[in-house]
Amino acid sequence: MRELIYYVAVTLDGFIAEADGSFDKFPWDEAYGADMSAAFPETVPTHVRQSQEIEPKWFDSVLMGRNTYEVGSKVGLTNPYAPLRQYVFSRSMEASPDANVTLISGDAVEAVRELKQESGKAIWLCGGGELAATLFRADLIDKLIVKLNPVIFGSGIPLFTSVAKHAALDLIDHKIYPSGHVVLHYQVQR
Repeated sequence: MRELIYYVAVTLDGFIAEADGSFDKFPWDEAYGADMSAAFPETVPTHVRQSQEIEPKWFDSVLMGRNTYEVGSKVGLTNPYAPLRQYVFSRSMEASPDANVTLISGDAVEAVRELKQESGKAIWLCGGGELAATLFRADLIDKLIVKLNPVIFGSGIPLFTSVAKHAALDLIDHKIYPSGHVVLHYQVQR
């Protein structure tokens, strides 16, 4: 069974984006950015990538909630993570705006259970907080890789919009950067 990994940037106060979905106020550091791009090349958006020819290391699929997807699609970025298989979860979208993106409008939990049964690399849960909460409550998230940023937003979109259960996590890896960024790898205890 493939793992579902919630790989996400977060503020010190637990937000993955501002209330409008923007994330441009996350602090950037060249060493941290270069390290993350090298470690997780498939998570660099297609329009930012230096080379379109990459070999995915961790993931072959990415899951996004509608709000996360629309951050890019509103400015014409409808195929954000080529060559990954891309899935957008939405109850309000009528069709996918891009042939490379699969729209899932039905039961997210059942769809992800089916994806996890397929062969391949891990599945990347890119965001957002509502989809993450739904999948976490259903016990489908196996790991969290949290890129803790040295910033406080005060409000915004939380890591999980709501979590209806207690869960213990095992810290399995971490890296601290001089810039104050910390990358934490957690395994969800079952």
